[in-house]
Amino acid sequence: MNHGRTVFSQLLSFLPDREFRRCVARYGGDARPRGFSCWDQYLAMAFAQLTYREGLRDIEACLRSLGGKLYHMGFRGRVARSTLADANDTHDWRIYAGFAQVLIRIARPLYASDPIGLDLDHSLYALDSTTIDLCLSLFPWARFRQHKAAVKMHTLLDLHGNIPTFISITDGKVHDVNILDEILPEAGAFYVMDRGYLDFERLYGFTASGAFFVVRTKSNVVLQRRYSHTVDKSTGVRSDHT
Repeated sequence: MNHGRTVFSQLLSFLPDREFRRCVARYGGDARPRGFSCWDQYLAMAFAQLTYREGLRDIEACLRSLGGKLYHMGFRGRVARSTLADANDTHDWRIYAGFAQVLIRIARPLYASDPIGLDLDHSLYALDSTTIDLCLSLFPWARFRQHKAAVKMHTLLDLHGNIPTFISITDGKVHDVNILDEILPEAGAFYVMDRGYLDFERLYGFTASGAFFVVRTKSNVVLQRRYSHTVDKSTGVRSDHT
């Protein structure tokens, strides 16, 4: 029988708990104790993510089946569906958003030198969005269509290590191009985007910041070719025009 630490607690030992406590203190997360602290909530949601739980009832059933091991996993509060639901409803989301930024700052340098198949000395980002379908009767505030609810998650991914550096969750009706207003371009970095982000006025902000962008064009864009350059089509480049 294994009498050592659980794998879950070993994974959590890599987290900077001091930084987490700072995030909690910054937003007063544990100012009014309710029996389920911000750390307990974080443990429960991390466990749910790692073990593919599908809801609060599933999280509760799985954690309660562990019995006395919960203490050694770091839990101090009583795990119940009601307390977890209350924590999700009352704890400030900025605690976990701030802690996520701390973890991103730690993780990015670890993958900065990983090869990505391109000879680039600067950062390379991919920007895209995904629509998450919701039940309209449970989430009436997220009405997307007449009989459908949804939210949209916009993600800026650092391709060195596939680490998200920016995430914004909006109403499902928000157009992708509006997210360009929230991104601070990094000088020298390359941003790869789909045609949904084609807005020359907004993209000029990337150029003015010293960044570069690669975006697919739309069929109705009016362009005038001034020069053509010779390309090696064996590299995958079909044409190079100015």
